[in-house]
Amino acid sequence: MNELPDGLIAVVKEDCPTCVVVAPVLAALTDRASLRVYSQDNPFFPPGTDPVDDRDLAFSWHHDIETVPTLIRVEDGTETERIVGWERAQWSAFTGVDDLPATDRDFLPGCGSLSVDPDRVDELAVRFGGSSLTSRRIEFAALEDEVEAMYDRGWSDGLPVVTPTEARVLRMLDGTTRDPSEVVAVVPPALVEATVEQVAVNAVMAGCRPDYLPVVLTAVEAACTDQFNIHGLLCTLWFSGPVLIVNGPIRNRIGMNSGKNALGQGNRANSTIGRALQLVVRNVGGGRPGVNGIDRSALGAPSKVGWCFAEDEEHLPAGWEPLSVERGLEPGQDAVTLFAGHGPIGAIDQHSRTPESLTRSLAAQLLAVGHPKLPNEAMLIMTPEHQRVLAEAGWSKARFREELEPLLVLDGDAAQRGVGGIEEGLGSEAAGRTIPKFRPGSLMIARAGGSAGAFSAIIGGWIGGPKGSEPITRPITP
Repeated sequence: MNELPDGLIAVVKEDCPTCVVVAPVLAALTDRASLRVYSQDNPFFPPGTDPVDDRDLAFSWHHDIETVPTLIRVEDGTETERIVGWERAQWSAFTGVDDLPATDRDFLPGCGSLSVDPDRVDELAVRFGGSSLTSRRIEFAALEDEVEAMYDRGWSDGLPVVTPTEARVLRMLDGTTRDPSEVVAVVPPALVEATVEQVAVNAVMAGCRPDYLPVVLTAVEAACTDQFNIHGLLCTLWFSGPVLIVNGPIRNRIGMNSGKNALGQGNRANSTIGRALQLVVRNVGGGRPGVNGIDRSALGAPSKVGWCFAEDEEHLPAGWEPLSVERGLEPGQDAVTLFAGHGPIGAIDQHSRTPESLTRSLAAQLLAVGHPKLPNEAMLIMTPEHQRVLAEAGWSKARFREELEPLLVLDGDAAQRGVGGIEEGLGSEAAGRTIPKFRPGSLMIARAGGSAGAFSAIIGGWIGGPKGSEPITRPITP
């Protein structure tokens, strides 16, 4: 914008009762105080002021007008002071004019400026903000349906996606302090660098809000590590996909669900954050299913679309630290944990009233994950009713693990191939041995769910170790 003219400037709109009330005052000030008026919606309002037409809102946007009327004092081309709304004594002191024309009211609050109208703010940011987005622009034909066009171009996971307009992507980027050009990760299988901007594009498509973006960025970083091995997870014939568990205050700031139906539908953050990660893998890394795709899962699972939930930290009993803390982060630190999983499998026990009985019951169900004869990976999501049985007996999380571990073993003789008429199983090397069902420390335990219902959940996993996927926990950075 050009340098401001010295003197007084007023910004108004006719569709503002306060501006209409002070119209005679503005006309008087135009003559007596060299006032220049900018009008946002009617180039002839107020009468007698020779207003400057600001219907494109360029002046209002560049000068951060949030309320009308706004009075601005300019000296040597620079704003030195401003006031908003209408208060007679304040206006008299500001303008130096004591005998302002009479009005029905001597005090009125102002109205919202059109430049901050939610229906216009994104458009104005694109028009005047000097967009630095570098992503390729694609124009749709006038008669082309945007949703269908994105399906046709292969950008969708099978569900409708939100059109990533420039305005929406810029608004999404407001959710992070990171530079849009920063490389977040190299995304398999094509090993393409994904920038913050590209992740934001896919977060828009997934239906995320801007304040979800830090979680999505951290999830993308974590998924594309050798530790988590998203490439191997794509290529396996098994069912699993990334399951995201969020800890820390950010859960409440973005409105995540950790209670009733926490693993299901109905919550925007839960439903879209995991989906955004999967869209990045699909659209940036090229990880797609189908005849020519690298995603070879025999059946797939909901985690292939996107699965994310929050742990219910607020109601954890004494001695039951959150998942992120158990995995090495500080209490109160925002974090996301990725687990290669699928499911969930219901773990029912409505009769156990002692921790010993409930632990044995859950162990029996965990032993069946994958196959009763084979080691596997899993996450146990404990609901409040089950956890209460343990907590009321004074069992901590460490005590529960200590009691659970010796129960989660396979009899090497019974688990061999062919035993019991079942050809699946371990090889002869297992004979005479006791085989852990889960690698030491690999069974993750978190809390979620409604207060009623003696049903926990087991999320079955993929293989762990160097050939599989290791769970990973990362702090979330803004």
